[in-house]
Amino acid sequence: MEVRDPIHGAITVGTDELAVLDHPFVQRLRNIRATGFSHLAFPGATHTRYSHSIGAMHLAGQAFDQAYRDFPFPDDRLRARFRSLVRIAALCHDLGHAPFSHSTEFAMPELSSLHVPFYPRSLDRARRATHEDYTIAILASASLAATIGKKFPFTAAHVASLISPDVPTDTDFFVVAGLDHRRILSQLISSELDVDRLDYLRRDSYYTGTRYGQVDAEWILGNLSAQIIDDEVTLALDSRAIYAFDHFLLARHHQYLMVYFHHKSVVYEEMLKRYVSAASSTWRIPADLDEYLRVDDIALEYHLRQVDNPWARRITESRPYKRVVEKHGTPEQVDLTVEKDRLFDAGVGVIYTSSTGKLSRYEVVGKKRSRAPAILVLERMPGMPVDGVKTLSEASDVFQRYADARRIARLYVAPEDVAKARSVLGLRPEGT
Repeated sequence: MEVRDPIHGAITVGTDELAVLDHPFVQRLRNIRATGFSHLAFPGATHTRYSHSIGAMHLAGQAFDQAYRDFPFPDDRLRARFRSLVRIAALCHDLGHAPFSHSTEFAMPELSSLHVPFYPRSLDRARRATHEDYTIAILASASLAATIGKKFPFTAAHVASLISPDVPTDTDFFVVAGLDHRRILSQLISSELDVDRLDYLRRDSYYTGTRYGQVDAEWILGNLSAQIIDDEVTLALDSRAIYAFDHFLLARHHQYLMVYFHHKSVVYEEMLKRYVSAASSTWRIPADLDEYLRVDDIALEYHLRQVDNPWARRITESRPYKRVVEKHGTPEQVDLTVEKDRLFDAGVGVIYTSSTGKLSRYEVVGKKRSRAPAILVLERMPGMPVDGVKTLSEASDVFQRYADARRIARLYVAPEDVAKARSVLGLRPEGT
């Protein structure tokens, strides 16, 4: 089967992969917008988690082929098994997303209410569940696990182990000729340089009509390789692609600040939080997976149109609160508590938001996080042996230069209160 994609062109889907692609939980992603409420600020951004997942699967195959192009396997069937595994993991990595993607993750139940048999008993289950937890639970569900087990020489647990480091698995499965391949396969799915980011940056840029995500993915992929460190195979990038990586990292950072944190998207998320948190709200994200299968953007939008709640009506009638103050900078520079209190004292209802953008959630300068083993950078001239090895954070000074978090603080008020709010804050009237 061939899928036509506006980002990658023709994408080939194998017969066995099609059985997973056609599974109801994968098909559910057709009704989950990839960028939440961003379509209200960028009208073209109506693309879905479904198309993104297919794109990530396509890139996973390409990344695997590049990274392992010079790596010897004692049996081609083992290479094919790992390649299929990483493609299926990329296809399934977003299965657990709730309506409007990250916008409703705040409403997920406690992890203890979600049945996730792949997790160890020692894992803390008192925290709020995330979309990744739902993904792992869905992979463990009888129907999807059976489909994967029937069609492939690996199990749903092996797929889950590449998506979440919390999933233990049979170590022998990933060991070939004494070398453990789980690290590199996991890095292709979730790391500082994963196929998830390589797809969504370009896809979201294309559909929003912005330019931030136009990264040189082909050059990055073409410079990947597999390196052996202490009997573990890890992902590496040739040093000649470090500037493309720098651009890739900054593109993601700027896309968050300018697209995902757009003031209109943010205020709709905040209004939805106020509705869901209201005592009268009946909308919940279920822990039962059979119910969750029917929870998507369409179901939530229908629900909002049926309820008599002022926040729900503002969402469905496109009457959001309006931004009156916005500041960008470090957390210390953008505190709007004084302005918020002045509006409150004047009897003006206000929404105070704070969006924080960090360059990386994986790298810490001078350190290595256990949940994301470091990707290596190989120093060498083209066609020459490796002259030195560094980690990404050692090879790129971008991590150091952008180590501080960037925050956007905003105050919103009802449209009918804008003039009063601006007066209270000593701002000039709108349009002047």
